[in-house]
Amino acid sequence: MPIHQLTSTDAFVVFDLDGARAAGAVRSAPKILVSGAKDLARSRTYAFATVEMRRGGASAGINAAPDDRARAIAAFVEELTPMVAEGTLVLEPAKGVEAPALAALAAADGRHPVAATEHRGDPLATHLAGLGPVLAADEVLGGLEGRTVAIEGFAAAGPAIADAAVDRGARVVAVATGAGSVSDPQGLDPVELRAGWARAGDALVGEDAEAREKIFGTDADVLFAGSKMGAIDHTTAEGLSVRVVVPHDPIPYTARALAVMGRAGITAVPDFVPTAAPLLAWWPPMADPTPDAVVAAVTDAVVAALDETLGHDEGGFLGACYRAEAFLATWRASLPFGRPLAS
Repeated sequence: MPIHQLTSTDAFVVFDLDGARAAGAVRSAPKILVSGAKDLARSRTYAFATVEMRRGGASAGINAAPDDRARAIAAFVEELTPMVAEGTLVLEPAKGVEAPALAALAAADGRHPVAATEHRGDPLATHLAGLGPVLAADEVLGGLEGRTVAIEGFAAAGPAIADAAVDRGARVVAVATGAGSVSDPQGLDPVELRAGWARAGDALVGEDAEAREKIFGTDADVLFAGSKMGAIDHTTAEGLSVRVVVPHDPIPYTARALAVMGRAGITAVPDFVPTAAPLLAWWPPMADPTPDAVVAAVTDAVVAALDETLGHDEGGFLGACYRAEAFLATWRASLPFGRPLAS
């Protein structure tokens, strides 16, 4: 797994597949671990394979203290702009990095402009980041009418998840952000959630760090998870009271958590299936894409991936891995070692 170390600042980019065009997230904190970046890059590789794109995953880290972050990100952007302009790399903002700071990279990265087109209150790519997980939950349960859902790690795509779930007849009974959580068995209003996120961000639920963990005990049909890598470990998995866990961000559970959920009869959707949804907005599979056409393609892709793998003899997670690896084998001489799970 090649690692490109920057020279202008303390930062790096992990490439999962040597020599492949790559895309992934960039994070900034005082210390970004390379091991975690490798896990994220692997997840993106499998997401690309799920929608049959010949690209590999990437993940970047900028090590900087809060008071030095703006300078470090600016140096990172300046040094990587030529690589991005060549079409080798695409990077999206993640924890610690705001989208405006990567504007120069976004302008050079060649993604289709339809991804930024507003669709149902969000840029299309954000809408799809919320729709993909809801499509997965809908497929696993055979419909969401009358179902209850909880959203852990409610963030930029949180309003889109809530909207899509309610559109299909579900009730959002709990939400947790980085600051706290809120619940209502009668259902939270998605319009109020969207307005609250726009107004207050994480603080839409108040400030109570301990309360955010309560969402893992929510009695619901579906838990949408994705606050961080490994948010659900084996101990947390043992306390879940849901039927389905669907990631909305990469690798929220560990291998041991996956085993615990399997024994409990909880369906754990592979993260790289729903998180592949925005990729089809960035690189649409049609010549003249419209938002509605891209949404239809995403729906077909997510449903097909789950239909082909949920009933696999070795479980849905491995079934989806085998499916992704079969596509990787059509254009790579060897497969990457290790499946996309949190360390």
